Amino acid sequence: MVHVLRVWYMPSLSEPLFERLAAEIRQQMDGVLALADRMSRSALSSDAQACVAGVAEAADSVRRILDRAIDLHGTRDDGVTLNPEPHRLRDLIDQIQDRWQDRAQANGVTLLAAYDGDPEACALVDGQRLLQLFDGLIGEAVAGTRRGAVEASLKVVRQGDEGFRLEGRVRGSERSYSAEAADLAEIEARYGLETALGAALGGRILKALGGELRREANTGAGETVAFKFVAEAAPVAVEEHESADAARTAHVLVVDDNATNRMVAQTLCEMFDCTSESADDGIAAVEAARTGRFDLILMDIKMPRMDGVAATKAIRGLAGRPGQVPIIALTANADPDDAAGYLSAGMNGVVEKPMKPETLLQALQQALADAGAAKAA
Repeated sequence: MVHVLRVWYMPSLSEPLFERLAAEIRQQMDGVLALADRMSRSALSSDAQACVAGVAEAADSVRRILDRAIDLHGTRDDGVTLNPEPHRLRDLIDQIQDRWQDRAQANGVTLLAAYDGDPEACALVDGQRLLQLFDGLIGEAVAGTRRGAVEASLKVVRQGDEGFRLEGRVRGSERSYSAEAADLAEIEARYGLETALGAALGGRILKALGGELRREANTGAGETVAFKFVAEAAPVAVEEHESADAARTAHVLVVDDNATNRMVAQTLCEMFDCTSESADDGIAAVEAARTGRFDLILMDIKMPRMDGVAATKAIRGLAGRPGQVPIIALTANADPDDAAGYLSAGMNGVVEKPMKPETLLQALQQALADAGAAKAA
């Protein structure tokens, strides 16, 4: 594993180049997944469906490896950054079940996830980092289990009025390895790169949490890996499940010069029950917007003939409803200065590539809600 990690830490690979490389690979993998999803809903033979499923599985695996490598790379100098927010803790174990159930079954393993504690306990934790910590331990346990079950649990113990002690446990059928560099080569050799990267990242997250890891021999075979740390109590989280109703039935114009990117965006629109059309550059986008039949435009920035900023300014110059249509920038260049420029050009929001469904949905809802409020006023 040591030789693999050095690839990600090569001194000759500058940070901007690394970030562009990672963003490009992730974007291409998102495109492959979107195309595979579209094909899986077509009338294909069983053999063809199996091939499509294999393509999707491989692309998803590449994306997971890339995401873990990016996270690991980002922690090499300053350690793991934690962003604690109020989380209802039992919801985290539900998320673990959702994200691991299918992958465990694909390995012939049953994942059993359990929560022990006050069902309404809410603490200030970085939910994503805690899930990644469990990912590292579960990934190793699933990879090392040939048949049977892997058990993952979270126990929450109240400590006065100030906080909770969180105790996580993952029980597997083989001896586990700590997430220390000395063991990464053995983890990779036995279980593969993805599992080794997950173990390394999990170890750094636990260190950042101020937690401790221990092993316990199972009765029979295998080991249970356990960890614990203390988290501050928070007010009970009120879940705001914004429905996709605000985005439903919207007719969206997707503008991008890359056919794969257009397919990804249109597939995501389908997920939200939106209809869509596409254009491959800014000039075509302005002509399509002129018809006034779109509720929202997703606009790429860098395109031939006319870029997204110029197209937005041209659309804003149209009279009546066509000139008022909400426009959301789709771009890999979404730092604050760039985003401010897009907004000053007349755009209503910015979504960074590669697009995440929840981020795009939130932007759609916000832009449509703002447009509705402006119309009502």
